[in-house]
Amino acid sequence: MSGVTPPIKGMIFDKDGTLFDFATTWEAWAAAFLLRIAGGDRGHAAVLGSAIGFDFKARRFARDSLVIAGTAGEVAAALAPHVPETSPEQLLGMLNEEAGQAPQAEAVPLVPFLAALRARGLALGVATNDAEAPARAHLEAAGVTGHFDFIAGFDSGHGGKPAPGQLLAFCAATGLSPDTVVMVGDSLHDLRAGQAAGMRCVAVLTGMADADDLSPFAQIVLPDIGHIPDWLDTVATA
Repeated sequence: MSGVTPPIKGMIFDKDGTLFDFATTWEAWAAAFLLRIAGGDRGHAAVLGSAIGFDFKARRFARDSLVIAGTAGEVAAALAPHVPETSPEQLLGMLNEEAGQAPQAEAVPLVPFLAALRARGLALGVATNDAEAPARAHLEAAGVTGHFDFIAGFDSGHGGKPAPGQLLAFCAATGLSPDTVVMVGDSLHDLRAGQAAGMRCVAVLTGMADADDLSPFAQIVLPDIGHIPDWLDTVATA
């Protein structure tokens, strides 16, 4: 090996907790959604919350909540035993429909941030464990869909994280080698997927994990994605 680090030519982002602030976006939404599927029964809503790592009374996700890193299908499967009158498929449909309408809190103003990365010549992608349809709805609402060369959800045919399928599909779509791509995420699922794909990893703290959790798996831990341009200035780019 020559020891030369390849220039960065692409960047693929997780969505929730990375492009969008996780707690601000999802905690109020989760409480309302659980109360709805519980038929207004707050005790039942609390039980449903416990099944997915959400404290209904405190309106907070646990740091190891299934919702943070799991797929929407996994969340629906965890809820299903507690709402036997609704099938997992129906629950997934409800999750996707309502998630697509959830107001998103951008981690930083996304339009100028992504435009600046495109101006550097970087290919950009999104790999989320959300379903593709609500993910596209969120990106469209933020006015940034056109900045991305690739968008994949857990149901797009490439699997979900921490497996590397979505990330390798981004490389196939853009013609980039994984060692020229950076995976940016807020969870261990994101970073493990990046490592499995052979990518460099950048962690951000706009999810529920803290720096101690993420730092063993990332080249650098940043407060949010807005710090990425300064980091890029310290490493080789195309």
